[in-house]
Amino acid sequence: MGSEAPKRKCIGLDCDNDAGTLQCPTCLKLGIKDSFFCSQDCFKRSWSSHKALHKSKGNFLSNFITPKVVSEPDPDTGTYDPFPTFPYTGTLRPVYPLSERRKVPKSIQHPDYWKDGIPHSEQTFPGRTKIEILDKAGQEGMRKVCRLAREVLDIAAAAAVPGVTTDYIDEIVHNACLERNSYPSPLNYGHFPKSVCTSVNEVICHGIPDQRVLVDGDILNIDVTLYHGGYHGDLNETYYIGDKAKADPDNVRVVEASREALNEAIKAVKPGGLFREYGNIIEKHCKSKKCSVIRTYCGHGINSLFHCSPNIPHYGKNKAVGAAKEGMCFTIEPMVALGTYRDKTWPDDWTSVTQDGKRTAQFEHTLLVTADGVEVLTARLPNSPGGPIPMPVVEATTNGERVEPAK
Repeated sequence: MGSEAPKRKCIGLDCDNDAGTLQCPTCLKLGIKDSFFCSQDCFKRSWSSHKALHKSKGNFLSNFITPKVVSEPDPDTGTYDPFPTFPYTGTLRPVYPLSERRKVPKSIQHPDYWKDGIPHSEQTFPGRTKIEILDKAGQEGMRKVCRLAREVLDIAAAAAVPGVTTDYIDEIVHNACLERNSYPSPLNYGHFPKSVCTSVNEVICHGIPDQRVLVDGDILNIDVTLYHGGYHGDLNETYYIGDKAKADPDNVRVVEASREALNEAIKAVKPGGLFREYGNIIEKHCKSKKCSVIRTYCGHGINSLFHCSPNIPHYGKNKAVGAAKEGMCFTIEPMVALGTYRDKTWPDDWTSVTQDGKRTAQFEHTLLVTADGVEVLTARLPNSPGGPIPMPVVEATTNGERVEPAK
């Protein structure tokens, strides 16, 4: 990891601890510096006295400083919406502050972007254009990291229940990676602040884990990638949070459409199979379920690089060039929406949502092209949480009385 910031003292009431990176959002808005706290609890405990500082300095400073637009923190929880004036497309809101960046011991192999956030190896000409054919050692390296990634995703999925935060899911993923001597690939990739992507409801992808509590009725995509032994393994699934989520026909329609579309596309992966054909298969299936396919994001090559050639679009009639060859590794990861396929990005520059605020689901596998077909390196295990469910039966009623469905 990079060098640590100089130690500073917490300004909390009667607190002698060293401060972390948690700052008072109102102080940031008013331009008041050095308002660092050691923890959320300390911030909440000190709120009644600390807020007096805002009154004494706020009016004067506001004449000279353009404030950063953040909402006032909730006095009881210390949480806030960092983008209160942003025109959100759905009901979901970010819940800040984010927890501190989690650390990875130096004993674990780090990718080249861990320090400055720039994946240098992906930005070379070969990194952008060459489709690598893995030898036997490379294939074994991919098998191992993908097995570990599946273990980590399953651990995270088991913890995804009503009442926990997505930040808690991030902590679980981070620790599970370290226990497997692996680096969580998303951490500081392009300056992404967390170790996993958690995308709730209308979030298409790249959701940043925060303090929002999962509720019964949500759907949650957990996107896990590990870096181990010089290789990345990438997979994701969408899970039903609580019984209400499983009882919602729209939830089930979009989640199962995405799951089924991925499975159908994988059947077409073999040497000589055209990259553009997977999108035709996916879009045809999703249209049959009255769903749309997101076009902005695509599957990608993966090996010693997190993202590389080839690009794998998920929509029909795409112009992707090339065909699969034995020894290639890439992902297919269709993002499927109940409404429009068009997307919008939150001001955090990561969280991608549907423009109409309707729900979306995604599934992803890392695939190895074999001599006679494909090996799903991130395949589900017999005890993996989640899995497909049938469409719920909605009982018809007339004047409040139950009506038996027609046979």
